[in-house]
Amino acid sequence: MDTPADAALWQRIADHLIGPADASLSFAARLARENRWSLAHAERVIGEYKRFCYLAMTAGHEVTPSDAVDQAWHLHLTYSRDYWQNFCARVLGADLHHGPTQGGPVERDRFYHQYAATLAAYESAFGSAPPGDIWPGAHRRFAVDPRGVRINLWRDIVLHRRVALALGLSLFAGGWLVGRIM
Repeated sequence: MDTPADAALWQRIADHLIGPADASLSFAARLARENRWSLAHAERVIGEYKRFCYLAMTAGHEVTPSDAVDQAWHLHLTYSRDYWQNFCARVLGADLHHGPTQGGPVERDRFYHQYAATLAAYESAFGSAPPGDIWPGAHRRFAVDPRGVRINLWRDIVLHRRVALALGLSLFAGGWLVGRIM
């Protein structure tokens, strides 16, 4: 923290409890449930989300979150009274708007470079590289991970590609044989 104001800002962010303290399902528990993370991992992500918010206020340039941090941010936005009336107004002292990509190669390049700058700003502000399991490198964040999709494991069945192919071929061959026998 470069200045006393930065240190005070960080202390307010670090001390802020997201969501009602007496909720049966805490913010951390909800974040864990919705992302199929352990509670301990969700709590680490919340800590990194708070670091991201600090960077958003102090880095001097636009910052881009990791996917995990973005999940915490999205969920925090649904706690709209806490987010806008408490967190932004009282803790940050400014609005922190979420600006998703508009798509296309220019936006991909912009966010790629912004994310790389965010990682560098993180290291400068906190004195160490961000944890790689929450903040992967820019290539993974913007080239590998976006190819993934979120699924509901309570609703969907997930099969390994080879198993699905074998099952499909078996069903196709079985249908062909049944058609030939009849």
